[in-house]
Amino acid sequence: MKKKWITFDLDGTLMQNPFVGHVFPEIERRILLENKLLENIIGEIVKEHETRLQDGRTAEAYDWDDIVMNYIEANYLKSSINVEEILRGFCEEPNVYLLEESICEVLFELRQKGFSLAVVTNGFTKYQLPVMDVLKLTEHFDLVVTPQEAGYAKPDERVFGSVSELGEMIAHVGDRIDHDIIPANAIGVRSIWICRQLPDFMKDLAPAEKSRMPKMEELVLRKLEKETKMRFEKLPKEAVPQEVIYSLAELPSVLSKGEGAKWQS
Repeated sequence: MKKKWITFDLDGTLMQNPFVGHVFPEIERRILLENKLLENIIGEIVKEHETRLQDGRTAEAYDWDDIVMNYIEANYLKSSINVEEILRGFCEEPNVYLLEESICEVLFELRQKGFSLAVVTNGFTKYQLPVMDVLKLTEHFDLVVTPQEAGYAKPDERVFGSVSELGEMIAHVGDRIDHDIIPANAIGVRSIWICRQLPDFMKDLAPAEKSRMPKMEELVLRKLEKETKMRFEKLPKEAVPQEVIYSLAELPSVLSKGEGAKWQS
């Protein structure tokens, strides 16, 4: 029987990693130990990340060890900084945490329903697996797809190739419009947007109803503009999520139904 796959984004969808709150500040602290005159260290490191994205080097854009090494060389520093090692030092709660207490239960339920589960993340394996292991997420997934092995990163649709080769992709769940919803729509997979900042009046609506709310188009548009740092006159058709959920707990009932709701203007 052909496997039916559900794919998930990781950071911002299932868990919080320690990069912004802990890893980046520690990188900056170590660099300043050698040269206190350097300014905007993390800003320059992130700028290199964004440059690689703009150049289409999507996988390389998430190799933080390489990016930091380039920064060190460009500033004639002698520091030796291992980002993976720093991350592992912060891999404990409350530095890392699940975004909902019931996430593992939901993933277990989906597997009980016969779905195969995969993570499709832009974080390199060496940065993601330590966090997943600590949060006991790893055991719930049949496959973890990262740029480190795939050679691509979202929104490049090719990053989903290793999953589609193993069976039928039923849905992709993620918190970003540019990296999750747009590529899922492009490959014809149910795009499910998880938005935990929904207005209270939307939270109890069915996912298909949420997607049809007039207010939803504005929410999606603002999110896309924030992610891309671009302005849009109107929401691009390819950015419209088929379904919207407030909590991962909604997924089992959503995925037990048929095709997702299409946007209705």
